[in-house]
Amino acid sequence: MTEAVSVQLQLTQIPDRILGLAIAALHQANTHAVFMDPGNEHWSLMSVLNTAHAGELFIKSIIANVHPLLVFKKVDPSAIPTDETEIATLLSTGMTHNFEKLPSVLLATTGISVPDLALFERLRKARNSIQHFCPPDGEEDPSALSLEFIYSIIDPLIHAQFGLFAIEYHEDHNVSYDYVVGTLLRRQIRFSVPEDFAVTEVELEEEIDGASESYKAWFRLELQRIGKADLITF
Repeated sequence: MTEAVSVQLQLTQIPDRILGLAIAALHQANTHAVFMDPGNEHWSLMSVLNTAHAGELFIKSIIANVHPLLVFKKVDPSAIPTDETEIATLLSTGMTHNFEKLPSVLLATTGISVPDLALFERLRKARNSIQHFCPPDGEEDPSALSLEFIYSIIDPLIHAQFGLFAIEYHEDHNVSYDYVVGTLLRRQIRFSVPEDFAVTEVELEEEIDGASESYKAWFRLELQRIGKADLITF
């Protein structure tokens, strides 16, 4: 393999590498936002950091699919590294766009808008506060904010761009996404529903019982769309 080919290969691998890390961060974000055990009370705060990390990486992976160098602040996409030293320097010292700038960079490079800019800003501020000052109890429920961000921003983006479903990425290896879905139904959060949707550990009707009629109607239509209307009777 020539050096030029090696450099080009490393560049083309950037989007998938970013995507892989984004999925890993989403595993943690879902887990820390949904599950809570004695001794793990810090998970709620960690979920905000994980969620911001996942959101940042997913957006960067979408941008990088247009051109890998677009994720960097000061690299001209036409000035592609030509040798191993240049690519190594870029990957080790290059500065990528800050989290707060990503919605505008995403729009400028792909024409794709972040679904909810106000929510993006709420999570950005919460992430900064937690990361630098660790806010006291009484602030906005971190888990609720994380789940709202995951399923209002990350989920629609990754479903549209990569065919991924956010509910499928968590760290409970004993069951499927049952407890994630149960939490979303109780909180009345909409999510992308895969064609093979199925749960065995939670009762859907019990989890959604206290939801509004409009939310129940949405979920019923989603189940009808994938041919699983028999999973509920309401």
